[in-house]
Amino acid sequence: MTTRLYIKRARVIATVDAARSEIADGAILTEGSGILKIGTTAELDAWIARHPQQAPTRTIDASGCIITPGLVNCHHHMYQTLTRAIGTGKGLKLFDWLKMLYRVWGHLTPEGVHVSTQLALAELLLSGATTVADHLYLYPNGCRLDDAIVAARQMGVRFHPTRGSMSVGESAGGLPPDSLVEDERMIMAESQRLIEQWHDDQDRSMLRIGLAPCSPFSVSGDLMRESARMARSYRKVGLHTHLAETLDEERYCIDLFGMRPVDYAESVEWLGPDVWFAHMVHPNEQDIGKMAHTCSGVCHCPSSNMILASGIAPVRQMIDAGMRVGLGVDGSASNDGNQMLGEARQAMLLQRVGWPGFESSADRFSAREALALATEGGAKTLMRDDIGSLEEGKAADMVAFRIDGLAHAGGQGDPLAALLTCSPAPAWLSVINGQVVVEDGQLVGVDLPQLVEKHNRLSLHMLQKAGLA
Repeated sequence: MTTRLYIKRARVIATVDAARSEIADGAILTEGSGILKIGTTAELDAWIARHPQQAPTRTIDASGCIITPGLVNCHHHMYQTLTRAIGTGKGLKLFDWLKMLYRVWGHLTPEGVHVSTQLALAELLLSGATTVADHLYLYPNGCRLDDAIVAARQMGVRFHPTRGSMSVGESAGGLPPDSLVEDERMIMAESQRLIEQWHDDQDRSMLRIGLAPCSPFSVSGDLMRESARMARSYRKVGLHTHLAETLDEERYCIDLFGMRPVDYAESVEWLGPDVWFAHMVHPNEQDIGKMAHTCSGVCHCPSSNMILASGIAPVRQMIDAGMRVGLGVDGSASNDGNQMLGEARQAMLLQRVGWPGFESSADRFSAREALALATEGGAKTLMRDDIGSLEEGKAADMVAFRIDGLAHAGGQGDPLAALLTCSPAPAWLSVINGQVVVEDGQLVGVDLPQLVEKHNRLSLHMLQKAGLA
């Protein structure tokens, strides 16, 4: 029997459609994996009465809730939940932070990838994420991207795993230790296997593969170029890497390649509508114009950029230039959290503070723009037109947040703005592809205490092996 979920009496539905429609006393009726009808509760009650053959199989009362499209996390390193707060607690910047943690990550195991993926996804789902892109770029001790893929499938999330890679070690002038780099022929063969085994390019796909050489300071130009050409030989395979994250990286690119990061990316065929860069903290006006012209995307990671003192990305300028810009939590060891709604709030606040050359301005980035960044912006960044907004015919990915409790008391004049400006609320209800994955604020079918216990045991074991615990 076809499942039809009817969610009604929401305080407001923020559709994030092209008109930015907001529906008071809103309701949504799903059918299978898609949205069948959306409108006011009165309108949908009347429609259902006229079409009894399409009556809901389940009804949920969302009184006191804001419903938004599912949040889209465009950049993450979920294995890093195993090493939270180690380098960030010491106040290390990116390059020093990486060098310290490589010695811990060298003890990662397939079980560690699986469990850390589930732990990170649990935290993300409970904060409103429904689509997650992950960047796994090191594979010691038999680890494979498949370990993360199987774990994500068990959690029910819409998943964009990217096959990361590092091929230039310290002995060749790169940043990672030689023990963590891979042969480039093997990287390309594994990339092709993953695409052909797992990638689904159909509408409402639950899994799409991307290719993701880690960064300009850990792979060769040849690997960047060959990865781009392989990805473009398939439909809807994305290209992802870190770029322009720090001024150290900018200096590295100028010293080694004789050009700035975005110019280097262009030289190895890494600009275009299938590309999205993580961070992009330090572009200049020419970089922004070039990325906008080529429809290249960017994932903004505000908390990570702040905690590693990388800087403030000029997101306002990027959006105004017409760039595709989404939002990412980034690695759990460079953020120390996986709170997606909180990240949207952080992005809003940080753009108001400003950046070098631009004065602070309280009206620079609104609450609704922050929500759009985390939903529609993320969907566009991942090359998807089937998610990111609540519209008939799109995938049934949505989240309900309660705004009738302590944290939002007094925010009744603009409850949607309160969702972003007040303390981040946990997801009360989350639906992905028409399936309920969070209900009454709890993950469906997940023994969370057992998962946390297993995760902490694996984390401690890694730290002990590295001599850090």
